[in-house]
This record gives sequence, structure tokens and C-alpha cells, in this order.
Amino acid sequence: MTSRTGFFILSGVLLIVSLVCIGEGIQLIATGKPLGIGIGLCAFVIPAIGIWFLRQTVRFGKASEQLARELEAEGGLPVDELKRTSGGRIDRASADAVFARRQAEAEATPGDWRVWFRLAVAYADAGDVPRARKTMQHAIRLHATGSTLGV
Repeated sequence: MTSRTGFFILSGVLLIVSLVCIGEGIQLIATGKPLGIGIGLCAFVIPAIGIWFLRQTVRFGKASEQLARELEAEGGLPVDELKRTSGGRIDRASADAVFARRQAEAEATPGDWRVWFRLAVAYADAGDVPRARKTMQHAIRLHATGSTLGV
């Protein structure tokens, strides 16, 4: 299963659960009892948080894809130069070497979204997904502000 397929399946499940929570919340509010009304109102919070999270994830994905397309058009996408084990896993030493190079590029030109995009890919290749996401968000912010350094 690809990550995109998994995302759509989980999004569908989230929407179904949201509908069930909203339906239950409406029924609890309809009881007219103070406790039922309170719990019913709380039942609306779960879908709201879930839908907000889904929206943020979709926005992040679209922005990341836009940067990737733009970088590809410029011929600046990072080339897969990582060594792999016989099982197909990325060699840790190879990922660390590429990461060190990408980090040096980001430190040399901190205002260029392109180097931050490539650094985010290096973080992901090294297995540090939280930092990869945070770095990609930084690249998205730099791109949104119109940073054109490094062209």
C-alpha cells in the first residue's frame, strides 16, 4: 500500500468517525439533560480537531509537491546518490554523508528554500521524519516569502 492510498483510507475513516461523533453529539444534546448537552458539545471537538489536522496535512502535502515540481523544472531536485544494502535499505553512512553536505549548503545559504528542501529530503533519507517535516515547513515558509537566493 502506498502512502497516498493509506492517507485516503485513513481520511475516509476519519470522516466516517467524524460523522458518527457529530450524530452522537446531536442525540446527546437532544436529550435536554445538562450532562448530555455537555458531553454532546464535547463530541463536536473530536471531529473538529481531526478535520483541522487533515486540512493541515493536505496543505503541507500540496505545498511540498509544488516545491518539488518547481525544483524539478529548475533541474535542482536532489539526485538519489545513496548507497543501499542488498535488501534495499539505505546505507546509514551514505545517508549521513549526504546529510552533512546538505546541512553545509543550508548553513551557507540560509535564505534559499531550495537548499532547505534538499535538507528535508536528506533528513527523511536519514530516517528523521519529524525534522524532515519541520525543515520542509521552513522551506515552504521561505518559498512563500519569495526567497530567491541561490538561483
